[in-house]
Amino acid sequence: MSEQKVIEAPAGMTRAGALRLEVLIIGLGLFGLVLIFQPFSIAMFAAGSAIVVLAALVNNLLPLAEPGVRIRTVVTVGLVIAMIFSIVILVSMTVAHLYGRYFLNPPPGAAPGTPFYLDPFTWSVAIAAAVLAALVTFLTATDKET
Repeated sequence: MSEQKVIEAPAGMTRAGALRLEVLIIGLGLFGLVLIFQPFSIAMFAAGSAIVVLAALVNNLLPLAEPGVRIRTVVTVGLVIAMIFSIVILVSMTVAHLYGRYFLNPPPGAAPGTPFYLDPFTWSVAIAAAVLAALVTFLTATDKET
């Protein structure tokens, strides 16, 4: 007789793990708000502003903070959110550049600046979006195989 191996599917998050994820998501937003409204440091205000934007993006994972949801699903959705945010940054920079180019006239004698598409930040965001897209594609392809 041949032995058949039983492969068990991962059970997903436990109730405690789902609660921890939920507390982490909500706590991140509250921490950012505390940093924004503190009266001591402008650097802490700037960090709080960035954390609030991050918390707003991570807040999209809140519906997945339930028992039984696989961690891989949460990670995949998080990567999709990060990829969409990177693409939105690229589109908004392009639109701002086109607005400035076609609707604003530079002052006479102004030196031309470096085009936005030659800026290292633009390329780093574009590379991040491409890497995230490849990672999401890889994760969904390997998820279908199992």
